[in-house]
Amino acid sequence: MAVAALAAVSAGAEERDEMTDSLTTVKLQEVQVVSTRAQKNTPMSYSDLDKKEIEKINYGQDIPFLLSATPSVTFTSDAGNGIGYTTIRVRGTDPSRINITSNGVPMNDSESSQVFWVNMGDFASSVQSMQIQRGVGTSTNGSGAFGATLNMQTENIGVTPFVGLDLAGGSYLSHKETVRFGTGLIADHWGLQGRLSNIGSKGYIDRASTKLNSYFLQGGYFSDNTMVKILTYNGVEETYHAWNYTSKWEQQQYGRTYNSCGEYWDADGNRHYYSDQTDNYHQQNYQLHWNQILTDQLKMNVALHYTKGNGYYNQYKSSRTLFEYNLDKDETWAKSDLVRRKAMDNDFYGFVASLVYDNSDGLQATLGGGWNKYDGDHFGLVTWVKQPVSGYSFDPDWKYYDNNTKKTDANIYAKASYEFSRGLSGFLDLQYRHVGITMTGDADAVNWDTYKRIVYGLDKKYDFFNPKAGVNYQIDRNNRAYISYAVANREPVRNNFENALNALATEMPVSERLGDLEAGYKYQNSKFAAGANFYYMHYKDQFVLTGALDAIGEALTANVDKSYRLGVELEAAWQPADWFRWDVNATLSRNRVEGVEIALEDGGNMILDGEKPLSFSPDIIFNNVFTFNYRGFEAGVISQFVGDQYLTNTGFKTMECADENGNTTYETLQLKNHWNTNLNLSYKFGMQKYGIKDVTLGCTIYNIFSAEYDNNGWAAPQYRKQSDGSVTAVNTWGCRDAYAVGFAPSAPINFMAHLSINF
Repeated sequence: MAVAALAAVSAGAEERDEMTDSLTTVKLQEVQVVSTRAQKNTPMSYSDLDKKEIEKINYGQDIPFLLSATPSVTFTSDAGNGIGYTTIRVRGTDPSRINITSNGVPMNDSESSQVFWVNMGDFASSVQSMQIQRGVGTSTNGSGAFGATLNMQTENIGVTPFVGLDLAGGSYLSHKETVRFGTGLIADHWGLQGRLSNIGSKGYIDRASTKLNSYFLQGGYFSDNTMVKILTYNGVEETYHAWNYTSKWEQQQYGRTYNSCGEYWDADGNRHYYSDQTDNYHQQNYQLHWNQILTDQLKMNVALHYTKGNGYYNQYKSSRTLFEYNLDKDETWAKSDLVRRKAMDNDFYGFVASLVYDNSDGLQATLGGGWNKYDGDHFGLVTWVKQPVSGYSFDPDWKYYDNNTKKTDANIYAKASYEFSRGLSGFLDLQYRHVGITMTGDADAVNWDTYKRIVYGLDKKYDFFNPKAGVNYQIDRNNRAYISYAVANREPVRNNFENALNALATEMPVSERLGDLEAGYKYQNSKFAAGANFYYMHYKDQFVLTGALDAIGEALTANVDKSYRLGVELEAAWQPADWFRWDVNATLSRNRVEGVEIALEDGGNMILDGEKPLSFSPDIIFNNVFTFNYRGFEAGVISQFVGDQYLTNTGFKTMECADENGNTTYETLQLKNHWNTNLNLSYKFGMQKYGIKDVTLGCTIYNIFSAEYDNNGWAAPQYRKQSDGSVTAVNTWGCRDAYAVGFAPSAPINFMAHLSINF
């Protein structure tokens, strides 16, 4: 990455001084990430963030927010202010296609293939470095990377003892309290380090509150060539639902912060909100690492891991048919308000290992792989019913569905880089991956044709071969060029299977395939760096939204034959003086899909002609960062522009609707383009005579111009075929765009003040 290269020029001397006494310890702790990270001669596109860069922006927001200024990245926030449920997209690729690891250990949920950052509160405070690889990336462990890879290394155990306190507070009652400590090396061999955190926010959106408690603890043994480290981290979260989003009509009626989650009416027609409409989850992670320097040329890492997760969310449901909850034995078809609880209890465990060879004479090779097993229970309870039920004595924990998913994921890979001649090297990476999935038990859906609950009986196995190859040419000390091609395959996730099973589809979803061509050029000297990366990602059988809904009202996805992403990523950094630096990056892209099938309003399906834009894939993303430093004072101005994003894959920008008076209106089916600018101010000073190493005091102002924009959305319009054969998107569910589309508004100008003290 051009920007990272320039950062290394300015920070290299300081880092060398800090690491002189701990070089061996640091090298031992980094053995586990060498096997899965891109190196300076890897012919792929990537960005690195080190601990100092993370600390400058880590004031309580989740990791997707911290990565938002890197190339091709957009992020979402249900609560509107970056705390709570957030996701990251890279090149328009949705979160379930981004492979995420911590110390080489898979982090993606095995069923949804997503990482729920809300379950890992303040994890950024325990991260040493992050690397985000765009495109297929290098072989790694866990779910198949289908657009990006995020590799995180947790904090190194330092050689000197410390205690630190981080405090932040600001708009929407947002706050963060973190206590950090480290023993340093004890008797030259042992070390203990940890963190305790509390994060909370009322959220910008009504009632979108977040309560996150977490800790991180690690202990290690170090000798000249051996490191054994055990670490555990925990996250407990409670968030009020904010995932319904709001239509533009609802925002006009009730304001941008309106949240319909938990809404119900009493007998007199008064509006109320259910106080316990919350999501609750506890996630406990354990990792055991053995890193060994076998010889000057050979390094080994073996890691065992186990994650325990359990939680639930409560929902108030108005006027529901009791039959679908198994509470109407006599089939009276009675309806009632009720509260349901959807719960899960899961275990994820396995191992990863790698052997890395480097002869320091042009040859680097890695042999690695892993085996991981997931076992997850899903079940639903009815905890309260407003009216008596027919034929049953109601149990306050009435279970109305219960199913289980098991998934085995195993992979082995070999990759090598060899310098054929001075500056010219080739790269080859071969991976075999086996996946097995079973789903059994009662579904949360009823077949209304047979009046029986749908029962899962799925048993699927997949075998994938994922080759990658490329060439890197270090032309001279300032110029570098590269080209690579990679193939990735990915199995369907739980929702793909669930939607098909609930809709009683005759064909099950099939796996996706991606071919990724990357080519780039980079230049750097002591004051300036710039680069361009061209990519062409072509898909076979990619999953896209159809616009139809399944039996329980969820949007259906289906495989489409052809789709692609074509673009160029531009980066530059300029540091003309010690006190000023300018970073800029931009992504210009074209993202298209062919053969989108839609369900028509009056029945039947239709395939749309021609190419259509892929949803949530802006044609332009632009980031600009100005950084000023002077005698401990630092100011950063971070601006981002994101272009228009479609909410469906049909190419419709608007849908035809009717207002309260029956007049025709046209409502948007897009997230409109926006500019957003944040201002970060801080001052760092020493207080050694009081026993304090340093103090950093500052304030970050977000969205300083109060740009009014939406960061996420959904759309499920109906499609009407006209007499001339054309198709129109319409909404007949409600007034204007109500019930057919939803938007997640971002907060206007808001702030977080912060204080960090290190002893």
